[in-house]
Amino acid sequence: MPRFTEEQLNQMCRPASDTEETKMQNAESMLRKALSVSTIIQSSDYEIFGQGSYANNTNIRLNSDIDINVCYTAAFYCDMPNGKVAEDYGISPTDYSFQQYKDDIERMLIASYGYSEVIRKNKCITVKGNTYRIQMDVVPTYKYIRFNHIHNRNPIEGVLLYADDNRIQKVKNYPKQHIQNGIAKNHQTKRRYKRLARIFKNVWLNMDNEGYYPNKNVTSFLLECLAYNVPTSTYIKNTQICYWNDILREALFYLWNSTGEDSNVYDEWGEVSELLYLMRGHKWNRQDVHDYMSSMYDYLKLG
Repeated sequence: MPRFTEEQLNQMCRPASDTEETKMQNAESMLRKALSVSTIIQSSDYEIFGQGSYANNTNIRLNSDIDINVCYTAAFYCDMPNGKVAEDYGISPTDYSFQQYKDDIERMLIASYGYSEVIRKNKCITVKGNTYRIQMDVVPTYKYIRFNHIHNRNPIEGVLLYADDNRIQKVKNYPKQHIQNGIAKNHQTKRRYKRLARIFKNVWLNMDNEGYYPNKNVTSFLLECLAYNVPTSTYIKNTQICYWNDILREALFYLWNSTGEDSNVYDEWGEVSELLYLMRGHKWNRQDVHDYMSSMYDYLKLG
């Protein structure tokens, strides 16, 4: 018999509670206000938008930190196509470095929230939560433009940052495309994709809390991407009634089978943005996913 009933899984697939949602909205509103009145960040050349599970509506109860991207748009980074230089695109260098920008964001947050409420981390700056607002990770980024080839007339816009522990290696991401593709996948699957992503995350937390096959390489973001790569047909095999244990059984088997030693299916999987490969050059690898899917299957007693 499966570990969780359909009623329990239906509880797991729901987003954060109304109270948590209000706290997240309060956190975002307070950040926008702090930036608008700041005397430190005087330029208006930045864009604020949500990213992560909150913005993608895959957040779960008791694990719903909010990620807010503060993207500097007055300048940007780009990777030039072969044979091209920045001047070919009318791009001028800036003397306002990314580290200066992140330092300014940190100083602005301290001025707004107080020194004891702000923690600088490797890739973000955390503002602690309280009874009114939820914990917030502020992610300073620069706009990033990706040129695919010399004749590309529609370059792709993303964001870029440098981690504090490696100020040479660029970290590129495409949060807006992630949101757009997640919405599309959810529509194609009759709103089941995001619900399965939340079930994956809830089960992951339960397994971790119980010490059941702990694997620090398996993250909430990875699970969301894995749910995205489950074929749409798995979600809508039964279009009338949704039986979560059946969907879980097929989804986990697909992910396990596709990461087998003799498979190369996983090598083409992408992040939800579909602009970065999921397991090429990341900390995630085939063996981690393969073993974890087997462990989750056993934990859920789906056999």
